[in-house]
Amino acid sequence: MKTTITLNPERVNKAWVIAHALAHPLRLKILDYIHQHGTTNVNQIYKSLNIEQSITSQHLRILRDAGIVENERDGKFVHYCLNYGQVEQASNAVTAFMQADEIYQMSSSLS
Repeated sequence: MKTTITLNPERVNKAWVIAHALAHPLRLKILDYIHQHGTTNVNQIYKSLNIEQSITSQHLRILRDAGIVENERDGKFVHYCLNYGQVEQASNAVTAFMQADEIYQMSSSLS
């Protein structure tokens, strides 16, 4: 019996971007801070978490690229909030992955 695995590159890449964004302790602290405060800006985050502004901005960019946080410009400030829909999807995907791998499809054939 031969097993064939077909990967969906778009889904694998999207999963990697989200998993990468969530797999860093400092980004999880930033997410927790945003969750606790609803909407916040980079200055409040880096001052409260005692980290450099540039590092905070880099981590926020990764979270934004993954769709986990959303931002809105207000003059010179950029306000961040969680995209709870994306966070829920990520949580559901991890749960589903742990139960049955949905990233690839396996089919068997006799060879």
